[in-house]
This record gives sequence, structure tokens and C-alpha cells, in this order.
Amino acid sequence: MKYIRLFREFMRACLVEEFEYRANFAANMLSTVFWLVMAILTVQLYFYRTQEIGGWDFYEVLVLLGIFNAVHGFIEFILQPNMSRLVNHIRKGTLDFVLTKPVDSQFYISFRHLVFWRLSDVVLGFGLVAYALWQLHAVPSFVELLQFAIVFLASLVVVYSLWMGMMMFSFWAVKVDNLSYLFGSFFETARFPVSVYKGFLRFTLTYIFPIAFITTFPASALIGRISSWQVASSVGIAVICLTLTRILWKFALRHYTSASS
Repeated sequence: MKYIRLFREFMRACLVEEFEYRANFAANMLSTVFWLVMAILTVQLYFYRTQEIGGWDFYEVLVLLGIFNAVHGFIEFILQPNMSRLVNHIRKGTLDFVLTKPVDSQFYISFRHLVFWRLSDVVLGFGLVAYALWQLHAVPSFVELLQFAIVFLASLVVVYSLWMGMMMFSFWAVKVDNLSYLFGSFFETARFPVSVYKGFLRFTLTYIFPIAFITTFPASALIGRISSWQVASSVGIAVICLTLTRILWKFALRHYTSASS
């Protein structure tokens, strides 16, 4: 309950800050709509020459694109504003102030700063998913919705763990900001089903850098393509990633040289 109340206070403070600049808030939302439309047009260009991509038709790919947009909104809502500050905290020695607070340091670092207008990505993403399912005349059953909820939450945990894990290398390296661009490059591959990629690349995006668990599996759950073992493996991968991230955080703190040494 303590951390729920604390997260609620983080949300309240950040929301007040966002609405101090309402025109900027509205402009950013319009920008989000523009980029989503451009992404849809890009997908449509591929289907001028083919009827399917990796065994997925146009509206099935739109389901996946909507989920990609929602996950991207989560990244920009929570991860991006906080992970960049983690690097600065370590570089400037201000992580000392975080470690002295009576709260878990990883929780504080992960959720202190929120960018609320990025939730528009989440809303528009799920709106695109609903539209694509309507065009497919697909009504997910209760079991499929439950599978989607499980796999989607697991995908958010995987994304958080991967990004947090990369940013923690800043405990040993002077500047690791470019790792966020590396993550972004890999994440862009999630715009399309993992079946598009062949051979070793597909293996890499499924088991080494688990992009498949982020968008392909949640989309598969909604269109009835997912199996029970895929749901179970999504949960397993999420638990493993989160556990490793927690272990790495504890290990990094033990090797952290504070500003006061």
C-alpha cells in the first residue's frame, strides 16, 4: 500500500506539471496522431504488392501495429523520462539523494517522472486494435482476452527489464546514452510479426532479444493464433527478465561509488 500511495503521488505531481503547459500538451497529442497515421500508411504501402506479410494480412498487421503503439506509449510514459535521469544521477553523483530516501531505490528511479501526454499513444494504439478487429469481424473470447492481458503485461515487464538492464551499465561506463538508441533500433523490428524475419535473426528476436514477446505474442492472442505454451513462455521470460534486472540492480549498487565515496 505504501508504494501504491507513493505512485499515486508521483502521478499527481507529474499531472500538475503537465497541465502547466496545456498548449504544449495539445500539440504533442496532435503529433502522436500524425505519426500513427504515417505508420499506418507505411504498412499499407507494403500491401500494395502483397496480400500478406509473414502469414499476416493487412488488418492483422494493424492489430500488431496498434499494440506496438501502445507499448511505445508505455515506454515514453514511464521508461524514457526515468531511464535518462538514471544516467545523469550516476554521472553527477545525485543518486546519493535517492539512496537516502526511505523507499526502494529501484522503484523511485523507475517511476518518479511520468509524461502523461504519452498515454495518448496507448489510447490510440488500442483504438487501432479495436478498429482492425472490427474489420476482421473478430470478437475475442473471454479466454483470448485473458491470454492477451497476461501476455501484454508480460511484454511490458520484458520491455522494462531490457531497458533498465541496459541503462544500469552506466554504473561502470561514463556515458551509455547511446544504448537507448540501440534499444530503439531493436524495438522498431517489433512493428512487424516475428515470422517476417528468417533464420538466425528470427531466433535472436525471439530468444536472445525477445522482441517477439513484446508485440507478436499479444497480437496473436487477440486474433486466436497463440498457444498455451506461448502464454506460459511469455510469463516465464518476464519473470526471468525482471529477476535478473533486480539482481543486477543490487549488484550495481554494491559497486556504486557515490559523490562522497
